[in-house]
Amino acid sequence: MTFYPIQDYGPVMKGMVIGGLGIFHVFLAQMAIGGGMILCYFEWLRRTRRSPGAGRFIGGYFQALVLVSFVLGAVTGVAMWFTSIQVSPRTIGVLVDEFHWIWATEWTFFCVEVVAGYAFLRYHDRLSDRSRAMVLFFYAMASWFSLFWINGILSFQLTPGNWLAGHSMWAGFFNPTFWPSLFYRTVASMAIAALAACVVINIAGPHERDERQELIKRAVLFLAPMALMPVFGAWFLAAMPADSRSWAMGGNVTMTMFLGMGVGASLLIGLYALAAILRPGFYISGYTASLLLALAFMASAGGEFVREGVRKPYSIRQVMYSNSIKQDDLERMRVTGSTIDDPYPLRDSASYANDQLRLGAKVYRVQCSVCHTKRGANGLVELTSSWTIDQKRMNIAQLQRTKPFMPPFAGPPREVEALVQLLGWMSAGEPASWPETSDPAALARIQGWLDLVGVTPGIELMRTGARDRTAAGLLHALATSRSEAR
Repeated sequence: MTFYPIQDYGPVMKGMVIGGLGIFHVFLAQMAIGGGMILCYFEWLRRTRRSPGAGRFIGGYFQALVLVSFVLGAVTGVAMWFTSIQVSPRTIGVLVDEFHWIWATEWTFFCVEVVAGYAFLRYHDRLSDRSRAMVLFFYAMASWFSLFWINGILSFQLTPGNWLAGHSMWAGFFNPTFWPSLFYRTVASMAIAALAACVVINIAGPHERDERQELIKRAVLFLAPMALMPVFGAWFLAAMPADSRSWAMGGNVTMTMFLGMGVGASLLIGLYALAAILRPGFYISGYTASLLLALAFMASAGGEFVREGVRKPYSIRQVMYSNSIKQDDLERMRVTGSTIDDPYPLRDSASYANDQLRLGAKVYRVQCSVCHTKRGANGLVELTSSWTIDQKRMNIAQLQRTKPFMPPFAGPPREVEALVQLLGWMSAGEPASWPETSDPAALARIQGWLDLVGVTPGIELMRTGARDRTAAGLLHALATSRSEAR
């Protein structure tokens, strides 16, 4: 197993850093994708003289796209790569290794998008009508195909499909959730662009209300495809694995809450759009458009959180767990340990009271730090503060049964005990002196708990019904160990 340096964000959970950047980046990217489509539509209106204000709208909207989407989108995109390769380099490594030609193709389309965008911004007033339309077409086409290629890689992480059998790149790319995800994102892009257009029309559009109203009426037509969102959303849920679907549909409170937030925000936007399309003379003010755009951001944030969350306990399903440990490595690590080959020293090694605590800190770094902090957001000290020492030992050893959306513990009993002692030491205020523990009876109990659950993922224990049998065995083992101790 290859080890990489791990960046520490202190009390801020690494997933929050990547998630926050990712939501902002995806929202901007989808605005640019839908923006290309809406600009082509308004250019057609201008050329056919169906809308006298279409030309002015194109200039104002495109400048907003370039300033907001190109600049901030590019910055957040680089930030996403920078944080991802620090937090989860093994996951990124697998994706690049399997889909390097797909990445290269996507980057080619992105370059076409950037060149076409800046060419139109610079020369649109000097181009013929035909040339203007062609430049905008290439911009829209390239931006949508960037989505096409990226979507295949992102959906692969949840549903590798037939790639698992033969590692065929195309089998992994055109996976079971590829099409519903692509169609849903396309509709979302159109909706976000339409709402952003309404904001731009109110800020940089004609001075006369009637002219603004006519442009807004044209823009809100791009909200009409939202009627298909429930269909594509249901298709996506049906295509994902049953255990992943269960997290979003009540199995995990946080994921269900974010799904509800996304659905609720989309419903409000859809109802408002219906009124705007059907009611003559309906006008969307700049304040209302901004509020609707904020709701769209909430819907996007909820959807992205759920998309990431339903993969648990994997970062790539049936290949690599969310802590970047490969599923095939677990058996070996249960014997050798998860830190045996870790070449990187602890930054604050001298602050720990003994070597066992230092081992616990390394175990935390390798197995827990991607999704947890020690203290802070999703902090282990706070999460385990009410557990007794035996509860900590048992719950960590049988991690995939304790929380089925978490990976199995990837280490022998001494690493479980080291992590337990680290949490106890931190809960006690990190005193300068702390005794090392090596009680053979405690280590034997931990080994028994590890053996009972094995390295089977919790979602498989749930699916096969073995979870209840395992729980009964664990309770029996705990009762037996206490009886032996007495």
